[in-house]
Amino acid sequence: MSVRFWPRAPHMILITKPSKDYELLDSGEGEKLERYGQVILRRPDPQALWPKKMDEKEWGKATATFSGGGREKGSWKFAEKIPEGWPIKLGDLKFLIKPTPFKHTGLFPEQLANWQWIEKQEATSVLNLFGYTGGATLAAAKGGATVIHLDGSRSAINWAKQNAEISGLKAAPIRWILDDARKFLKREIKRGNKYEGIIMDPPAFGHGPNKEVWKIEEHFLDLLQHSFQVLSDQPLFFLINGYASGYSALAYENNLLPLVSKFGGNIESGELTIEEQGSGRLLPCGIFARWKK
Repeated sequence: MSVRFWPRAPHMILITKPSKDYELLDSGEGEKLERYGQVILRRPDPQALWPKKMDEKEWGKATATFSGGGREKGSWKFAEKIPEGWPIKLGDLKFLIKPTPFKHTGLFPEQLANWQWIEKQEATSVLNLFGYTGGATLAAAKGGATVIHLDGSRSAINWAKQNAEISGLKAAPIRWILDDARKFLKREIKRGNKYEGIIMDPPAFGHGPNKEVWKIEEHFLDLLQHSFQVLSDQPLFFLINGYASGYSALAYENNLLPLVSKFGGNIESGELTIEEQGSGRLLPCGIFARWKK
């Protein structure tokens, strides 16, 4: 029996390190403690399966603590009054932080390395599917691209617009589209529109603006095949992120192999992490696979 190998980069670990406006202070026992500007947030994280380094007294100083969650709404308990939203800077971009009923803050700091990579690709046209609050969109626009930012949530799109404004990108060529990703792609195929770069961050489960159900195990392959059909004849990159899907980065990497066969280039894949200040421990936050020409 012969075994066939293809040239590939080793498994990567992308690391977001502590910075002036953001740092992971501690993690463990199913929780994480983070500082966003001057506000300290305590919230669940099932990946933090190790002992905490700080004692409960320090954790108890959190500005706000989240309880409950999953796919259902939870709640925040505030030790002091804070603004509904406040700006922080991460890398070269600014984001408005708002604690939500689903424990999120509107920012996934572990994506910083991907955003810096996107900006360097210098694509002229980029499609960002499941764009959320716009980190990848703003990075692509900062790199000179005309961007389609698509999401199924009107509130997420409005939030992304606010991030564009405070990042100095209000006038950037970004089209904000409220739609179901699969429906949009089918229309783009008919219209013949093409993109040099495609970004997607599909959730494990979700809904479109008209209650369209998204289940990654049922709909991902269909989404990917339609995405390939709107790639330019001379594409520059394709990035897939995964959060809470339960898949390996290799699953996404394998789905990008047809791009190597057709256009050449190379694939990188691995984990997205945040470095804990002081200890250097890495909190795993998701997976990625990315192809570039």
